[in-house]
Amino acid sequence: MKRVEAIVRPEKLQDVKSALVEIGATGMTLEDVRGFGRQKGQTSTYRGISYTVEFLTKKRLVLVVSDERLNLILETIATAAATGSIGDGKIFVSPVNEVIRIRTGETGEIAL
Repeated sequence: MKRVEAIVRPEKLQDVKSALVEIGATGMTLEDVRGFGRQKGQTSTYRGISYTVEFLTKKRLVLVVSDERLNLILETIATAAATGSIGDGKIFVSPVNEVIRIRTGETGEIAL
């Protein structure tokens, strides 16, 4: 099993969610996050005054998936989240040793 953590643009969230639901993904967690990558924030001008927004608003989706579905999930997120511009986000993949469904006590992939 793998934990997939995707940081995406807020305006692409619905596209990513819809694409994941369409391929049968279940059990997503969503968080509002702020940060920056290579773009190092964003400079804007308001009424002639320039200011820098150092931490941009992003959305973080977290899923735990079986090894068999990993590549499909990654391709789906990358395709749905892409705009081709700087700041599209990142996807991180980590191993998951165990999952326990608290309500039933089920463990492993069946608990997903």
